[in-house]
Amino acid sequence: MRRFVITTIAAVLLTAALYAGGFALRVDPVNTSPEARAQHAVLLAHITACVAPEKTTVTATAEGIVNGKRASILLKVVKLAEPGAFAVAREWPQEGEWVIKMVATHPQLGSYATGIVAPVAGGEASPVTAKIYYHAPTPDEVAGALKHGTLE
Repeated sequence: MRRFVITTIAAVLLTAALYAGGFALRVDPVNTSPEARAQHAVLLAHITACVAPEKTTVTATAEGIVNGKRASILLKVVKLAEPGAFAVAREWPQEGEWVIKMVATHPQLGSYATGIVAPVAGGEASPVTAKIYYHAPTPDEVAGALKHGTLE
């Protein structure tokens, strides 16, 4: 019984912390940030966190299918001057179908992560086609986005 009470209290506190800050990534139009445009970004993301968004760690990969084979390329994520803003420039080949997978973690949230998978079309990731996850996107979720060419 004691273990149940402790587990329940921990879950409530973690849930309260997550929802209080609304820790999530969102994709915004690149043209809304002159700094992102200057970085030749194809994706502009913002993290929402109530405490110290600048402490957020963000990683990104280009996930694609080229000539029928899966490919994954680690991307450079640029922290912009605006706290919680990140940009990614194109570092993958023109051929093939590609999505960008981005994952954010925050030291105050332990192992909790949030992420996005955003198809790149017309040279830019669109907020309309990006899918937000309240966890790190799984390989199956990325594969589904590539297979279907959509995130609906």
